[in-house]
Amino acid sequence: MNSEEEIRQRFELLSPHLDERTRRLAAAAEAVVIGFGGATRVARATGISRLAIGRGIKELEGSSEPHPGSRRIRRPGGGRKRTVDTDLTLKTDLENLVQPTERGEPESSLRWTCKSVRRLAEELKRMGHRTSHRMVAELLHDLGYSLQANSKTLEGASHPDRDAQFEHINGQAQEYHATRDPVISVDTKKKELVGDFKNGGRELRPAGMPEKVRVHDFLIPELGRAIPYGVYDLATNSGWVSVGVDHDTSTFAVEAIRRWWNSMGRERYPQAQRLLITADGGGSNGSRVRLWKVELQKLADELEMPITVSHLPPGTSKWNKIEHRLFSFISQNWRGKPLISHEVIVNLIAATTTATGLKVRAELDTAAYPIGRKVSDQEVADVNLHCNSFHGEWNYTILPREKSGSEMFIS
Repeated sequence: MNSEEEIRQRFELLSPHLDERTRRLAAAAEAVVIGFGGATRVARATGISRLAIGRGIKELEGSSEPHPGSRRIRRPGGGRKRTVDTDLTLKTDLENLVQPTERGEPESSLRWTCKSVRRLAEELKRMGHRTSHRMVAELLHDLGYSLQANSKTLEGASHPDRDAQFEHINGQAQEYHATRDPVISVDTKKKELVGDFKNGGRELRPAGMPEKVRVHDFLIPELGRAIPYGVYDLATNSGWVSVGVDHDTSTFAVEAIRRWWNSMGRERYPQAQRLLITADGGGSNGSRVRLWKVELQKLADELEMPITVSHLPPGTSKWNKIEHRLFSFISQNWRGKPLISHEVIVNLIAATTTATGLKVRAELDTAAYPIGRKVSDQEVADVNLHCNSFHGEWNYTILPREKSGSEMFIS
């Protein structure tokens, strides 16, 4: 006697070639051959209802003639009506749940929850609708909904002088380049966990042998984090990155600029008379950070040259030159490679190159940079700061205190 598994396998082979009526007749034939209890066994094996198998048996016995007509399977108007056709408010209630702040009640219980099709189906059932998560998925598709991620397109209200500030920065950069004085773009790259953690991207490896990494991204105390602070030289298409191990403070940021100058800048600009720094308006090099200006004063005194700073307008950090001329290529170079140690991070950064000739040097900075340092009013007052007439909060020059009487380099 045929087992249910054999019946199931036969129907799986035949199903692609059967329509609704022939499926019913084939199931009925199996049930008739089995005899007593056949309809139940065939229903379990095939998923066809016993009622449908019973109709098929009647058709085989000739007691139920198919409706005359060329190729019609069901009688006109036969079959179960779609729920959406009988439940006239189902679609409207579903849309109100999906977009409660636009079409529905703002206090909907789903307003602050993940709107999965199963959760939507449960809510519709509580409202008295007969539905399922499969039906909800089909209705959402019919209504033009699909799964979509957030899209970063809104920048918020822009400052009225945003374009003017960019023009000011570009004008200064051209002026500095003309006199062969350095212009650098600075910023902190995203902090990275050090260890055998997953790193986005792929790299070529033997088939079936992906590099194994940790399932969870929990900090490994003995390894800590890596804090890359970068300096990008616009004129020479070169970069310097200090990889810190402590905190991203203004002292750390200025120390990275100091290391760039001692390792690269001094050699490339032996006749330099001034330095222009372009930076974001926030973070360790923020326009309102008092420690940033205090530390720059120390650097200006050491270099014996004025340091001019121009901050990008609010909400425009993605336009910082270092982001798309240095940091983006570093991320590409180490994609798919676990950052298992600070040395590996330094080497991967230093190995970053581009077809346009980008060259990068990197160094590990193991010094401690404690957070929470208080800057006194007297320290701020001692900064030889000269604000530009155009948005002095964004554009200012710090003169060496030994040359406080000269303002010939103020931009």
